[in-house]
Amino acid sequence: MDAIHIGMSSTPLVKHTAGAGLKANRPRVMSKSGHSNVRIDKVDGIYLLYLQDLWTTVIDMKWRYKLTLFAATFVMTWFLFGVIYYAIAFIHGDLEPGEPISNHTPCIMKVDSLTGAFLFSLESQTTIGYGVRSITEECPHAIFLLVAQLVITTLIEIFITGTFLAKIARPKKRAETIKFSHCAVITKQNGKLCLVIQVANMRKSLLIQCQLSGKLLQTHVTKEGERILLNQATVKFHVDSSSES
Repeated sequence: MDAIHIGMSSTPLVKHTAGAGLKANRPRVMSKSGHSNVRIDKVDGIYLLYLQDLWTTVIDMKWRYKLTLFAATFVMTWFLFGVIYYAIAFIHGDLEPGEPISNHTPCIMKVDSLTGAFLFSLESQTTIGYGVRSITEECPHAIFLLVAQLVITTLIEIFITGTFLAKIARPKKRAETIKFSHCAVITKQNGKLCLVIQVANMRKSLLIQCQLSGKLLQTHVTKEGERILLNQATVKFHVDSSSES
């Protein structure tokens, strides 16, 4: 395991003063597992902002929500276009009760109910093609709707497939095979106090051109007396076996 050092100042860690009491415990900004405990609340239009960046929003979804959205999207498109096909058949007079007129050609063959229209929409979108239901040349509106359905649903499939691949390709799982030591040591090296931690790569594949960076969050008071609760200071790392920071 490689030891990683963080350069610190040579001043004492704790300076005791007379009458100094213990600071009140405050909730952690980051959990020990690396997750942020900060919650964004009371922001106007936050959901609209998420919708404007729909790609990132869908990628950041948990798998259970993503699979639910995936299934619901297809079922809704099947049903929506099925209702439109049913309305076209109704307007054309294909759903009249009784025996059909001898010279009457329906818009969609074998579609005489909402269930039949839903099945035709499903078969068309998934290109199953059972061969029982088909569009005739009688209704240009139905032909145009079929083309629109195939184009729209193809774009939806591309978007959903892309988000699935992007989420799978994220290096999050790879990061889980990099383990940090549970304990850290503060010691002197070259006359300076350093925080030493150990990092282990659990896989056989090597990590090349890795960059180590860190942030120290602390309360800071400016010269003007302004109190900054989350002042961020950059922390430099270096590895024992490497000269790079």
